[in-house]
Amino acid sequence: MRLLQQLQGGLVVACEALPGEPLHGSVFMVAMAIAAARGGAQGILANGPAEIASIRAKVPLPLIGILVREYPGSRVRVTPTLAEVAEVVDAGAQLVGIDATERWRPEGESLPDLVRKVRTRYPDVPLMAEVATVREAALAQELGFDCVSSALYGFTQETAGRHLSDDDFEHLRALRAAVVRCPLVAEGAILTPAQAARTLRLGSDVVVVGSAITRPQLITSTFAQALRTR
Repeated sequence: MRLLQQLQGGLVVACEALPGEPLHGSVFMVAMAIAAARGGAQGILANGPAEIASIRAKVPLPLIGILVREYPGSRVRVTPTLAEVAEVVDAGAQLVGIDATERWRPEGESLPDLVRKVRTRYPDVPLMAEVATVREAALAQELGFDCVSSALYGFTQETAGRHLSDDDFEHLRALRAAVVRCPLVAEGAILTPAQAARTLRLGSDVVVVGSAITRPQLITSTFAQALRTR
């Protein structure tokens, strides 16, 4: 697929800020995306239709879109239903990230059912499965996702407290062994250029970095913590 070929071996910068953070809002995320493009990013990841549309209008890079939304009784929050997929695609996302974990989905919908609905409505839009476990990655591959991302490793009950870089990216190695028919995206707590480069050497096809580039309050906190514990 041409879009994924464009991203092969490159850096995608996640330009997203949560409500309540100083840089939350489209104007700031567009500026972040422009800065990322000038710095050599090969793609952008954005959260929400407003940010997606604004970035798409200003930055001529491949754009991955997600929409974080909560539903009662479900911990699936990343583009959880067809409604969120529609908002993301209509805003201009060229690839859509979807929570593909095995957790209970809103209204009890199964992941295969959601994928079928999305493929029927948007047959030409590539889909990225955001997973936590090797089993989930294998299932996503079987469902025909166009790529698999490690984004939710450490963010589910089963994987809580773990980081992708643990034990020299042991989990990423396991994902690479399981994901053999589509690209693998390394994403989640990649904090340094050396770590990003290491994921490519270990077999990932694309690297997504967010907080270490676009969330200055978190970057500052790492410096402040290091000074307090010197």
